[in-house]
Amino acid sequence: MREGRFLLLWCGTTASGLATWALPFVLGLAVLDRGLTAAALGIVLATRTVGFLLAVPISGVLADRYSRRAVVLWAGLAAALATPFIALGLGRSIPLMAAAAAVVGAGQGACRPAFQALTAEVVDAGRRRQANAAMTLAVRVTTLVAPAGTALLAAVLNTWWLLIGTGLLWLAAAVLPPRGLSAPARPADGARFFAEFGEGVREARRHPWFLAGLGALAAVVFTGYSATGVALPLVSRDRYGTEAMLAVALTAYTLGALAGALLVARWTPRAQGWTALAGLALYGFAPLSLLLPVHPAVVFAAYVLAGLGIELFNVPWFTATQREVEPRLLARVSSLDFLVSYGLAPVGLAFLAPAIDAFGWQPVLAGCALVCFLAPAAAALVPSSRGFARPEGP
Repeated sequence: MREGRFLLLWCGTTASGLATWALPFVLGLAVLDRGLTAAALGIVLATRTVGFLLAVPISGVLADRYSRRAVVLWAGLAAALATPFIALGLGRSIPLMAAAAAVVGAGQGACRPAFQALTAEVVDAGRRRQANAAMTLAVRVTTLVAPAGTALLAAVLNTWWLLIGTGLLWLAAAVLPPRGLSAPARPADGARFFAEFGEGVREARRHPWFLAGLGALAAVVFTGYSATGVALPLVSRDRYGTEAMLAVALTAYTLGALAGALLVARWTPRAQGWTALAGLALYGFAPLSLLLPVHPAVVFAAYVLAGLGIELFNVPWFTATQREVEPRLLARVSSLDFLVSYGLAPVGLAFLAPAIDAFGWQPVLAGCALVCFLAPAAAALVPSSRGFARPEGP
């Protein structure tokens, strides 16, 4: 954090995180003010997700083809310029808001793999674990600061100005990050997107630990994350008789994640891959705590463990990807990571609610917990997963 180049990158990443997390809460305030309906809110947020998912693979190719810094700049500027149109459409035009939100989501999606690759350029290999821990700390702090900050600013600013504020955050995210130490070489003319993205997929396949870890992460996101998004509000209301349990559990998760990021910044386990996968498996305690009528403190502790574990996985995972993947293909491989993990999240949310209606929440939660425990264990059976590194040849 004392190095100016990394500090600028960290500030840019933090600004993009604040803008990302603040937008749903600002639009939620518009629903409370009756300037936006709940259905319209769902449409706007859904189009933002679509924009994100469409932009991730495209930006992965562009960030490897051109300068990663340039991708961040143009993606951030696109999100910053589109945000005022969300404000202009508020109370007037849902299609305008949805289209603008899709562009904002695309800017967010384009930044993610570019930021990941830019970190590897700005920070030397020996300190990337600490750098990734600092990055994930920024993400977790924004999840706490963005809602509270939005609520405080809402006392003095209306929704329109709050939306403009998120646009200014995107502007900061665009202009703050520094240039990388080296720019990726531009491929020969005529290279096609699918061929270039396919090269990134082939690079991912060269690393069995990456495919195994990504499969485990996808399984946990599909089940554990979905249980948090769908079952937790239902359990909070029907079992505990208050929606406060929802807020408490999510706060516990964030506090656990902060603790995990601080821990992994200073601790280097001998078997980093196995430790990371064990941390990922801790997410199984989240749906498990919702399965039976337990004291609220048990749910709180389970979500602290889930948050702790997810960062024990994230930081070594990002660091290993930056270390093991060929630098010229890093953004493409990172985009594959974000595409699978983020892409399955809405699918899992859509799947879990009908499953609970059909089978009841107890069998579904039991299945979710079982998958969260078993998927990382299965990934750990892959030999190269022990250290998140390919075994050295003879």
